[in-house]
Amino acid sequence: MEYFQRAKAVRLRSHHHKYLLADEDGEHVSQDRQGTVKNARWTVEFDDDYDNVIRLKSCYGRYLTASGDPHLLGATGQKVIQSVPRRIDSSVNWEPIQEGPKARLKTRYGQYLRANGGVYPWRNSVTHDIPHRHHNWILWDVEVVEVNLDPRQRRSDPSVDEDEDEDLDLDFSDSTFHLTSASDLNFGSSLNEGRLIYYKLADDDGGVIDAEGSFLFKGTTVEDLTENLEEETELENITVCSRNPLNGRLYPLRLALPPNNTTMHVIVVPATSQAAKNF
Repeated sequence: MEYFQRAKAVRLRSHHHKYLLADEDGEHVSQDRQGTVKNARWTVEFDDDYDNVIRLKSCYGRYLTASGDPHLLGATGQKVIQSVPRRIDSSVNWEPIQEGPKARLKTRYGQYLRANGGVYPWRNSVTHDIPHRHHNWILWDVEVVEVNLDPRQRRSDPSVDEDEDEDLDLDFSDSTFHLTSASDLNFGSSLNEGRLIYYKLADDDGGVIDAEGSFLFKGTTVEDLTENLEEETELENITVCSRNPLNGRLYPLRLALPPNNTTMHVIVVPATSQAAKNF
């Protein structure tokens, strides 16, 4: 894929507008909106045995790895970690597949690098999976932050000193090499056009779970908000509620949303919850 053929280092931005980060423990990976930190930079290496296979190395010298361990017991999706295998194997190989202005990263096992949304423990996690819903969660914007000046030299020359190599870095603000869609280029200004939604989930007994998620909402109606929350939570037939400040009871949102893109705090009530039966 051309994005990576010309790249020496990249950043990957998920559908949630968060960057793939190498955690400081040198083992885990996650997502965060802060993309200018060193943890968001991934060095691109190529596998000479395959035409379209790359490896991504973190700032800690460890490879982005598709492990065989489940992210959560009983749930789909396996952990993506940083590792330094004794022998380079297929777990650190990724096949870039272009899809419009974005990319999917496919493992040698046929799964895809996936940026998860929702509430803890899914929120900001990264797994590899074959999604049944939320297919856009496996799409990534590729931002080139260092160009390979000689594309024929597919591997970094080990004789080049690290300090000298740093001189080739491009300024993160140089959008010339940000290979993103036209709509994403205006993301900074679009923050003023949406509203921040904070949401919690109601359990089957009608109680509210403490874990809270959030996202930027650009819709205008309750129907739009319901659809977005179903995508975020992977639930169907939900009811979006607010809490009565006087008695603490939940009530469904039926009419227009508050004006002026006011930040909202809502409760997502699944159809299986006892609270839904009381509406």
